[in-house]
Amino acid sequence: MNRERATAGGLAALAIVVGVLTVWTSFAGATPSRQAGTLKGAGSTFVQPLVTAWIQNYHASSIQYSGIGSGGGIQAISSRSVDFGASDAPLSKDQFASCHGCVQIPWAFSATSIPYHITGVRQGLKLTGKVLAEIYLGHIHYWDNPAIKKINKGVNLPHERVVPIFRSDSSGTSYNFTDYLSHVSKTWKSRVGKGTQPNFPTGVGAAKSSGVAAKLNTTNGGIAYVDVAYSIKNGFTYAKIQNRAGRFVAPTLRSIKAAADSLRRLQSKDNSITVVNPNPRQPKAYPICTFTWVILPLKTSKAPDLKRFINWAVTRGQSYGPKLLFLPLPKAVQAAAKRTLARVHT
Repeated sequence: MNRERATAGGLAALAIVVGVLTVWTSFAGATPSRQAGTLKGAGSTFVQPLVTAWIQNYHASSIQYSGIGSGGGIQAISSRSVDFGASDAPLSKDQFASCHGCVQIPWAFSATSIPYHITGVRQGLKLTGKVLAEIYLGHIHYWDNPAIKKINKGVNLPHERVVPIFRSDSSGTSYNFTDYLSHVSKTWKSRVGKGTQPNFPTGVGAAKSSGVAAKLNTTNGGIAYVDVAYSIKNGFTYAKIQNRAGRFVAPTLRSIKAAADSLRRLQSKDNSITVVNPNPRQPKAYPICTFTWVILPLKTSKAPDLKRFINWAVTRGQSYGPKLLFLPLPKAVQAAAKRTLARVHT
């Protein structure tokens, strides 16, 4: 009898210990529930470094993002194969129509740099908008061209062939670059114009920012256009571009902020904004800057998670931008972003 009581007592005690251990293990080994759902996005490679930082620091949902280019992002959200798209070019009327009830929300602001690979030439080559247009029109063939030498006195420019490199895929960076060229060159505006996939008269094409970077690295005499964060990441030398005040300015936080400061008010109800070649009242402004947009369906079952994420991105998420040369959104633009986001619903 005593032995049976002892055995029963031992089993009871063991059960209690096992129960406690089970509860403790479940708490110790479990991952805290912090994700409401998974959001999938695609598009701009320009904004990808910043979106990557957001993904690493945002924990209310799991975010997946694929940098396939702005054109791909617009197509993906239009077909609803993703939850959000991202583009460095504002939607056209036809794209709005094809997206069947979408809104575009500005969520980042930065600059397009002009990197080059010229033998013996270091950082800070000076270029004007007119010279850039002439290069991409195929009118300037060598780096020691008089028009380039005139604004780069003291620089030993080689008699090296100029090789313009452009994005072959549909790209918001191409839009920003050609928008700028259209503002500074009447010839460019009439012959080529602005667009996400313009018909470049000369040069070599490469897909995505990574393709452009690879082509520039292996092309003596090459010149390209990529977001400034990409130039810094790849250790490129990039040009100082003459602004409307006549100053040659490199893309820095200060010069990008000066460009943002030139925006006094939003002129479009659909959040289409251009700030290229800003007013000369901002003498420190870099002239090839752009907003980049997230594109959302007005009606979606994932509205709560999307609104929570995008609201975080345009507020607290802006603090992750400066290290990557993305400037926090101006207050007027942030307010417009919030107003538009409020319209998204289930």
